[in-house]
Amino acid sequence: MLKKVAVKPAWLESDAVVDVYSLSNCVSGDFADYIRYWEHNGYWLFDSPKIMTSLAEKEGIDLSGTTLFYYEVYEYEFDDRTIEWLGFTPDKFESFETDVQVPIKKYLQGFDVVTFYANTSPEHSPLSCNSLATEISVNQHCLFNAFEEAKDAIEQGLFKNSEHGPYRIFAVYTLDDL
Repeated sequence: MLKKVAVKPAWLESDAVVDVYSLSNCVSGDFADYIRYWEHNGYWLFDSPKIMTSLAEKEGIDLSGTTLFYYEVYEYEFDDRTIEWLGFTPDKFESFETDVQVPIKKYLQGFDVVTFYANTSPEHSPLSCNSLATEISVNQHCLFNAFEEAKDAIEQGLFKNSEHGPYRIFAVYTLDDL
């Protein structure tokens, strides 16, 4: 995903945070309102940077000031109603093909917890969207440093009074420029 990374908003009272690398687009926006073009995959993201750049070229979308991210999602999501981890798969809607191209060079920045109440596109990243980073230890990009930190925080109920789940954990990587 290409995103316009935002510096820490004034309302996010965390000394650790410099900018927000969350998957959700509440603080750091996506390069476009991409869903309406129906070129995303079953994870409601993109299989490769080329798809986004082609879309931007075709639709006249300015990509300047964007950062290229790659995400890997944990194969389970946490159901906040049943309090259990359940498996999930990418959306299999007939027009979705999912063939993610894994980049050769990727740079791990941390781990995000993202809500999927509608079970489609990424909705909220409570660390930034709900200011949980003011109460939970995060890195400069408003992410957990380790997968286990994210998983433990979910299991300990630290996300309980934010957005409704299910919650999915994503490894957040930056990639070299396009």
